[in-house]
Amino acid sequence: MIIGYTSGVYDLFHIGHLNLLRNAKGMCDKLIVGVTTDELVSYKLKTAVIPFPERMEIVRSIKYVDAVIPQETMDKIEMWRKIHFDVLFVGDDWYQTDKWKELEKQFAEVNVRIIYFPYTKGTSSTLVNDTLIRLRREAQ
Repeated sequence: MIIGYTSGVYDLFHIGHLNLLRNAKGMCDKLIVGVTTDELVSYKLKTAVIPFPERMEIVRSIKYVDAVIPQETMDKIEMWRKIHFDVLFVGDDWYQTDKWKELEKQFAEVNVRIIYFPYTKGTSSTLVNDTLIRLRREAQ
């Protein structure tokens, strides 16, 4: 059985999120998804629009997702120690960065593959949120 893992905030769930989860599930037998806690989102100097328990429930309801867990740390190696996944799915904006080159070496030592998926062009939670803010301002 191939266990896959991916994580994200999954705020303002959109087609890009669905594409990632669908593609990831197509490459593993069991897909575990970490949903970033509100505390960890604030560490990135951001605030989620949708509260953590609701984001967990939204992701849990996606048919491609087999299990949902809180993502309380950005440390992917620590997550691997907890759930021992075989493949890690991540966005291609991290490809060839110094951080991920190092992670690739570390994961290679424990036989974990990293698969980089392209982002869905034209959509992101940030774009959706910015558009909503603009529309609300225009309506006032």
